[in-house]
Amino acid sequence: MPLHGKGSAPKAKRRKNTMNVLPRKINFIETEEKWQQIWEEEGVNRYDWDDETRPVYSIDTPPPYPSGDFHMGNFLNWTYFDIRARYKRMTGFNVLFPQGWDCHGLPTEVAVEKAKGIKKSDVPPDVFRKMCEEWIEQYIQIMKTAVIRMGASIDWTTEYRTMEPEYMRKIQLSFLKLYEKDMIYKGEHPINWCPRCETAIADAEVEHEHKQGKIYTIPFKTDSGEVLIATTRPIYLPACVALGVHPDDERYSHLIGGEATVPYFGQKVPIIANDEVDPEFGTGAMMICTYGDKADVVAVARFNLPVVKLIDGQGTLLDVAGEYAGMNISDGQKQLVKDMHEAGLIKEEQQLDQEVGLCWRCSTPIEIVTALQWFMRTISLTDKVVETANAITWYPDWMRQRLIDWATGLDWDWVLSRQRVFATPVPAWYCKNCGKIRLAKPKELPVDPRVTSINDTCECGGTEFVPDTDVMDTWFDSSMTCAIHAGWPDKPNWERQFPASVHPSGQDIIRTWAYYLMVRHLALFDETAYDSVLINGMVLGGDGRKMSKSLGNFVSTPEVFEKFGADAPRQWAAAGGSTGTDIPFRWEDVEYGWRFMRKLWNAARFAGMRLEDYDGGYAEPQLIDRWIMTKLQKTIKRATIAMENCDFMNATEAARNFIWHVFCDHYLEAAKTRLYGEGDPKEAAQWTLYNGLRDMLKLMAPVTPHLSEEIYRTMYDPDNSITLAEWPKYDEKLVDEEAERIGDMVIAAISSIRTEKNRRGVSLNAPVVKLTIYAGENAGDLEQGAQDIKDTLKVEELEILDGSGGEAVVEEYEHIGYSMSL
Repeated sequence: MPLHGKGSAPKAKRRKNTMNVLPRKINFIETEEKWQQIWEEEGVNRYDWDDETRPVYSIDTPPPYPSGDFHMGNFLNWTYFDIRARYKRMTGFNVLFPQGWDCHGLPTEVAVEKAKGIKKSDVPPDVFRKMCEEWIEQYIQIMKTAVIRMGASIDWTTEYRTMEPEYMRKIQLSFLKLYEKDMIYKGEHPINWCPRCETAIADAEVEHEHKQGKIYTIPFKTDSGEVLIATTRPIYLPACVALGVHPDDERYSHLIGGEATVPYFGQKVPIIANDEVDPEFGTGAMMICTYGDKADVVAVARFNLPVVKLIDGQGTLLDVAGEYAGMNISDGQKQLVKDMHEAGLIKEEQQLDQEVGLCWRCSTPIEIVTALQWFMRTISLTDKVVETANAITWYPDWMRQRLIDWATGLDWDWVLSRQRVFATPVPAWYCKNCGKIRLAKPKELPVDPRVTSINDTCECGGTEFVPDTDVMDTWFDSSMTCAIHAGWPDKPNWERQFPASVHPSGQDIIRTWAYYLMVRHLALFDETAYDSVLINGMVLGGDGRKMSKSLGNFVSTPEVFEKFGADAPRQWAAAGGSTGTDIPFRWEDVEYGWRFMRKLWNAARFAGMRLEDYDGGYAEPQLIDRWIMTKLQKTIKRATIAMENCDFMNATEAARNFIWHVFCDHYLEAAKTRLYGEGDPKEAAQWTLYNGLRDMLKLMAPVTPHLSEEIYRTMYDPDNSITLAEWPKYDEKLVDEEAERIGDMVIAAISSIRTEKNRRGVSLNAPVVKLTIYAGENAGDLEQGAQDIKDTLKVEELEILDGSGGEAVVEEYEHIGYSMSL
């Protein structure tokens, strides 16, 4: 019978050289480090900027903040998009896999101040910046070593740092272009403010946490008597500018248009009709302050109410707070509550579960203040963001809603400016005479106005300019990566790499990285930043909580590498759970991956020994050869579909389960006797083994690249990397459904009889004197696999009958029984 029942397979070319045999032992860790060095030397991961023949696949590799830690959460993230990169190379794409480092940030400033025993204001900005650059560089090297060690197939010729002048030039240029498009403006508006960091922060940088607090019921005096209001922040009474009530609330409608006296502080404020007030919350009357929360911001703008500044940039109460001036806002609240209790001005005090906004860097409660800041218009782009989010591909698809919900829930434009040092400077000065903004010119970039003066003349005739001392939000740096990776603005063909083919992101930073990238590129280029989004979940420690040093459930990558290398934990990352879901880190999963590698190594070594004399010839395959090739084609199909959909778990499990539990456990045992023999039966098994193993290595190459490379280069192609080999294609001509059906019965029979041998305490290699199989209507089918059964079980006399009976039943086939004489 032909290989696939539809004509014979094409004759393979005869090979001149014998196949190299793998050594008995392998040191996985040393092997991995060897290939990491060779890959870099050979440049197999390099992107060819001049190749216009292959389609481009560009990865928007998120530049991480170099904290010095590379834990299993990072490892999961990188493994995902490295598998994607390797798979795409093998399917014919010219893959751009860059790497950058997101250097700027407050944590570095704090660390440098602590290490040097100074404050950033003690030295000139450029001196402090240099200290920060030196500090962060040491952590870049630590993280780079970890990324290389895990086998990430990055093109290191693309490496960059966001603190480098060349990168800052591009960020400042994008600032100028957005300003020209009226997408960036400067104005005094309410903003989120961190009193500890003393800087503005964007909505995306506010973490929300539920805490137990208190709510106080306080009386306001009116001409018609007292009106009770409920507030969690009595300290904002000095900044109260109105009372709001719902226009349909009969309890208060007669008060609208009148005035109320603020308790303890005595100012009179208007009582206004505001349909945003919830009559069911608290007492149904709302104190409007500047600014207690976002509802206050909306009300003040809507009703053109005055703004009273209550705190300074450090969260210290100003003179308007009277006797509490000079206290920080927390201490002032405690003292005011105490004093109001003593004055009988708190009618009721209750516990309240409330949501508090915290600074994402230091967990300090944020305040809302008015300040002159730079903003990017993002609210006006919300509809475009939603349209784009719906148009692109998401892995998994349900993650798109997180971006849509975030974008549609934003109330304010993106505040860009920060009051820090170590970040990209705002490229602007102001005329000392008239205050007009003088932006840097493209040829002047990069520039730090804090240390660079300009010679220019303003329209008013003024020649002196005051520098803008603010810097930009670090997300403004990292939200240009899709264009910058592509080569914008300098490479003439940068659009070939843009938009990015995929943006990998964690589920926790969709609202920042994924959103800012999208809105920034839509504003600048009117085009999506990326065509797809690949989301990874969080890694959970053994206690079920997100892996964290502070929780004591943290596992570092060096600890894992030292025990198992990189390919074993890569299997954990790929197969640990569905894309986008949280997955636990389990040592036993890594160990399972390591045991699979031993299994594959030993199977490949056995194959190499049996193929030493194989010259590439072809002989008509036996039933079990057709069976394994059919199973392999179906595995290739499943794995390919899964890889295309970034379903790494099912792609890995399909390949790994086939190799371990079908190929190793069954086929090799069934074909072993022929492989030790001579003639056509041997050559048929060799052809199957040679071609089948090669495709299996390719299926595993994106997940276990080091081991796959070692076996592939030793046995198949010493001069070329499996990284650049062609991904195996599903070949319908090699699918023989009948051979698979019969082969399943043959393998089930062999497996059951081997189990019976083991139960009797007999060696699996012990010959069987006589074996009788009662197969009923399947007897004729099993006859096709008679030789495989005899060879595998070492049967001297085999009889296959169409009756029923036997001493035992074949597992999975109750109608097939057998009797055996040993």
